[in-house]
Amino acid sequence: MKIFRHYQDIPEACKGAVVALGNFDGVHRGHQALIGHARALAEQRNAPLGVIAFEPHPQEYFRPSAESFRLTPFRVKARLIAELGVDVMFALAFDAEMAKKGPQDFVMDVLVDGLAAGCVVVGGDFRFGKGRAGDVAVLAYMGEMEGFGVEVFAPVLADREKISSTHIREALKAGKPEEAARLLGHVWAVEGRVEHGDKRGRTIGFPTANMRLTDCLHPAFGIYAVRATVLENDKPVSTHEGVASFGIRPMFKTGEPLLETWLFDFSGDLYGRHLSVALVAYLRPEMTFDGIEALKAQMKKDEAAARAALAAAPLSPAHVGERSG
Repeated sequence: MKIFRHYQDIPEACKGAVVALGNFDGVHRGHQALIGHARALAEQRNAPLGVIAFEPHPQEYFRPSAESFRLTPFRVKARLIAELGVDVMFALAFDAEMAKKGPQDFVMDVLVDGLAAGCVVVGGDFRFGKGRAGDVAVLAYMGEMEGFGVEVFAPVLADREKISSTHIREALKAGKPEEAARLLGHVWAVEGRVEHGDKRGRTIGFPTANMRLTDCLHPAFGIYAVRATVLENDKPVSTHEGVASFGIRPMFKTGEPLLETWLFDFSGDLYGRHLSVALVAYLRPEMTFDGIEALKAQMKKDEAAARAALAAAPLSPAHVGERSG
């Protein structure tokens, strides 16, 4: 998949594409279906299949100091979109210039003059342009005037409710990774570089790989059954089962939330390497213990619970969900 961070001077081979347009945070089942519809149209037209998204996410531009909320930062989003067979991704900078474009300017500058889009596929609630003034009716009208098609894709439902990134965030915040996975179509994961920690886990027989989640959603604090994949150059090298703790470690009063992952039956050095940790099941909230021996006893119980949860959870194709660090 080719990736462009601009809409000017696009090669002729990438123009005339059928483009799916949206934020696509999470690349969930609804996004996958919308892009799949665009792919079918592209095949009918013998045209390239494209995706238009914005970086940073518009919410990050307008609320830079807000808590991180993203399910899929750019590199992970691009990887997931590429897996859907997309030919070209236009990851357009959402900056002051983009923010001030009215709906007509966006259509003319980006879709017509820049990309020469053949057809644009959006969800029914799509809004665009300064102040979110444009909607699907405006887009369809301008498409008719300027000679490009517009397809409005019906939402994908789960339990008669629209699948949305907001619902997935709420599930993860509530300690329901299984529900998030059902809506996503894949297990949600966090990705980052393994850091040196205080090595306390190693001294009690449970060495952990430590990661800070600095630019993504923070799930519920607690203990999780996980599958972790070691990455090299964004490619999976090996996958291991384990148990992970995310939180502030109330017993040791860690100030900043930390993800600590203990991989079962693993030996080797992970410091400085990239790890993708998929949260398969939530086991329990954080706890405070009377001492180290009580903590070790609980960790053995957590290991048994994690192994049982992982044995009951089917393996699925590897998907990387988040990047930090």
